[in-house]
Amino acid sequence: MNDDRGHIRRRFVLSLTMLLALLGVLAVLNLLIGSVKIPMRSIINIIFGSGGEKMTWQVIIMQTRLPMLATAILAGAALSISGLLLQTAFNNPLAGPSILGVSTGASLGVAVVMLAFSSYLGTAFGTTIAGYVATLLGALAGAMLVLGALLIFSTFVNSTTMLLIIGIMISFLASSAISFLNFFATEEGVHSYVIWGMGNFTGVTAQQLPVFATLIILSLLWSALMAKPLNAMLLGTRYAENLGVNIKRTRNMLLMITGVLTAVVTAFCGPIGFLGLVVPHIARLLLGTSNHNMLIPVTILAGADIALLCTLISVLPTSIGIMPINAITPIIGVPIIIYIIINRKKIQYFN
Repeated sequence: MNDDRGHIRRRFVLSLTMLLALLGVLAVLNLLIGSVKIPMRSIINIIFGSGGEKMTWQVIIMQTRLPMLATAILAGAALSISGLLLQTAFNNPLAGPSILGVSTGASLGVAVVMLAFSSYLGTAFGTTIAGYVATLLGALAGAMLVLGALLIFSTFVNSTTMLLIIGIMISFLASSAISFLNFFATEEGVHSYVIWGMGNFTGVTAQQLPVFATLIILSLLWSALMAKPLNAMLLGTRYAENLGVNIKRTRNMLLMITGVLTAVVTAFCGPIGFLGLVVPHIARLLLGTSNHNMLIPVTILAGADIALLCTLISVLPTSIGIMPINAITPIIGVPIIIYIIINRKKIQYFN
């Protein structure tokens, strides 16, 4: 037993070290690579305020690349933790913000704001404080609506597979509502919504980044405090209750955290798919355990790394602009999910 714990602890330290090193490498590459070539020394001087560099370079680094870098790290961590919390809360390895319809619900909330009420907020509402607040509140309301529906159905449906199907059906309903809004919206509104729906990490400006970062970091810290009840829930509802865990309250808190994280990322970055579903499995494969004390930090780092990798790929074809993130995440995510499904019986944390 002690040997097993020591082995898992060594894997945990090794995984953290590897992911932190990879995070540093990807962060540097994201700062270096772009349509404008900027020397590394100049980037360092600009970041540390040494001055003497071209004004255009300073604008590119401080107003574009650094905010995009921070946004990708935070969004990747947020969506990955959301997936982990949902998979534990519903005891379903295929749960995730995009699969269960949480991202679609948040998208519906944003669609209502962008397509139905944009005229009341002004034609330039997307660049105003009121517009961003309305978009964030709309995304939060949509995500909470879907999570609330799933929570209600979970009291009647015991099968995790059936609950997953219900989540997919709710997602279809939300998508249908979005289609209706698009049909009756203006051409300009539809165009804006389609571009937003492709997903990107460039939508958070340096001025918005403090709000974006604060909401996500606080929610991530809240999720870290849930490690003990999450571990208890892995043992089953009755066992967790015997350990003093209030299942109903814990599940509500998990859904609240998930709703906030998904809504904030969706409002600012669009509906990013696959990260919430795939990354928790990558973290479990690295660790060989479902202990959330280790799983939460590894999931956060793995999510940040994969988001940065997707960002790096998106800016590589610089001659044709930045590729949508949602065009890249399935390429990374689908093979991993297929591998996990095929080898489910051999994977330790499933057994």
